[in-house]
Amino acid sequence: MQIRQFLSAAMLGLCLMGAANSAVGFDVPSGTYELENTHGYITFSYDHLGFSTPHVGFNSFDVELTANIDNPAESSVNVTIDASSIDSRVDEFDKHLNGTEYFDTANHPEITFASTEMVATGDNTFDVTGNLTIKGVTKPVTLNATINKVGNHPMRNIPTIGLSASGTLSRSAWGLGKYAPVVGDEVTLFITVELIKP
Repeated sequence: MQIRQFLSAAMLGLCLMGAANSAVGFDVPSGTYELENTHGYITFSYDHLGFSTPHVGFNSFDVELTANIDNPAESSVNVTIDASSIDSRVDEFDKHLNGTEYFDTANHPEITFASTEMVATGDNTFDVTGNLTIKGVTKPVTLNATINKVGNHPMRNIPTIGLSASGTLSRSAWGLGKYAPVVGDEVTLFITVELIKP
C-alpha cells in the first residue's frame, strides 16, 4: 500500500456493478480493475486505554477487482497487503507492530483478502464477505461497501470505480490480541480506493 490502501477489501463490493450502474448512470465494461496507486487508503483504528483512538495504515498494497457487469454476483475482489508497510507514524511502535507479538512480518509478509460473496443492500451499497488471512490465520469477515462513483476518469479518460468500505473485527482472533482488553480488542477498518481499468 503506497497508501494505495484492505480489505476489504470493502472495495470488494464494487463487484456488484450492475446495481451501481443504474444508480450512477454509467455503464462501465466488465473486466479487471486495478488500484490507482495514488488514491487508495487502508487504515484501522482501536481504543487505546480510553485515552485516544489511534489510526494506523498500510503504505503498500494491491487490489484487483474482476467485475462481471452482466452477472455482478460472479464478480470478485482480491487484496494483498505488504504487512511490513504498516505505518503508525511512530517509528518505535512500527517496530513493535512488525515484531512477533503483533504482525510478525518476517514470517508472515502478506495480509490477504479474497471475496466469497457480494450482496446488494441498496442502489450502491453492498455487504462484501470474504476470507481475511493474517499471520497464517484465515477467517471470514463482512464489510459494508459503498460505490462512490463510476465513470470515465476526467484526466485519464479510462473507466474508473471509486468506493469506500468499513467493518469491525476482533484482533485477537488473528493472534494480535496483546494487551486486550485494556487496549481495545475491536478494530475498525476503513478503506477508500479508486480502481481503474488498465
